[in-house]
Amino acid sequence: MSQRYIMLFTRFERFWHWSQMLLIMILLFTGFAIHGFHQLLDFQTAVELHTVCAASLLILWIFAIFWHLTTGTWRHYVPTTNGLWKVAKFYAFGIFKGERHPYHKAYWRKHNPLQAISYLALKLFLFPAIWISGIAYLLYPLWAETSGGQLIWVAIFHTVIAFAILAFVIIHVYLLTTGHSFKAHVMPMINGFDKVELSSEEEAYLEKDEPGNIR
Repeated sequence: MSQRYIMLFTRFERFWHWSQMLLIMILLFTGFAIHGFHQLLDFQTAVELHTVCAASLLILWIFAIFWHLTTGTWRHYVPTTNGLWKVAKFYAFGIFKGERHPYHKAYWRKHNPLQAISYLALKLFLFPAIWISGIAYLLYPLWAETSGGQLIWVAIFHTVIAFAILAFVIIHVYLLTTGHSFKAHVMPMINGFDKVELSSEEEAYLEKDEPGNIR
């Protein structure tokens, strides 16, 4: 195995990542305004902007799901227990002792086991939960007569999931400050290139068929 810099994050993946980040930040900001945590936006403006950004994010997620399925990149999120304990132990203890990260990215496994499980949970549980509760809230006039006062529980559930996503964002940003420099963590999602372990066959394939995607 050799370590080389390859195009690990495609142009669409980078667009999807930063667009998703921006929309989630706006949704959190407007959501806080709707709940009265700040008065930087009036209620009506916050609701309208929140709704537009939510619809935009839902459309972006639909395109992202289609892209993951058609390109095969969904394989990066398949959970595995291989090396999971080592990575969990590193983040719990080793990182504070200056130990080296036990995981090396591979061509078809760019996320470590803990990342894969976290991202999968985000995509399979938190995101669908925020979609369903948000859509149910928006469509409340259609089921108001049969709700029996259940709107408050939909709102509470939506807010709890939003705080869970906020916690994920905070942890994600925090981890960017650990190990390598912040710039080293962020640059792959800007220029697409990251250092991974390649087998001799993978290296030969990239150098022959995709020379622009390997350094």
